[in-house]
Amino acid sequence: MKRTEAIEAVREALPLRRFEHTMRVVETAEQLARQYGGDADAIQIAAVLHDYAKYRDPEDMLLAIRRSGMFTEDIAGYGTEILHAFAGALFVEKELHVDSPAVLQAIASHTTGRAGMSVEEKIVFLADYIEPGRTFSGAAKARDAAKHSLEAGCMEACAETIQFLSDRRLPIFPDTFEAYNEFALGRLSNR
Repeated sequence: MKRTEAIEAVREALPLRRFEHTMRVVETAEQLARQYGGDADAIQIAAVLHDYAKYRDPEDMLLAIRRSGMFTEDIAGYGTEILHAFAGALFVEKELHVDSPAVLQAIASHTTGRAGMSVEEKIVFLADYIEPGRTFSGAAKARDAAKHSLEAGCMEACAETIQFLSDRRLPIFPDTFEAYNEFALGRLSNR
């Protein structure tokens, strides 16, 4: 899929405010890719399409995820906010005929992160978290950490997400913990 086709698909799928967010994510992802490498084409397409399913009906997203067999556990208990990432990868593959594993995995993990993320996944995950329109303090901390390393930025994004959810006594998707632990262990081993 070409960038222009992807942009048109999300322009039709998203309200203007979310489309503007998407374009800031693309710009941020391109900057991170210049700094940290990765497949620039896959990063660009995944960044454009990362929120493709954001405004879909949660029941439709949950049904698609369940039918796919993507998870052995029921993810409904973790809230609807994370569904669009996993369902988005499924819908992008089915509806837009994107078959790049790098693109689909970056879309699927852009909200929760996961252990073993590729450079492309890390960049899309972090770009979504730190794009300039994100004004909460956690985004600023992750932005600063990303100046030192991609992994430091991702670790800060995971830490801030865990703190935010735990302060509100909300469930935290296991992939986020696993990603955080991987980054923390990597940081400790590099001392």
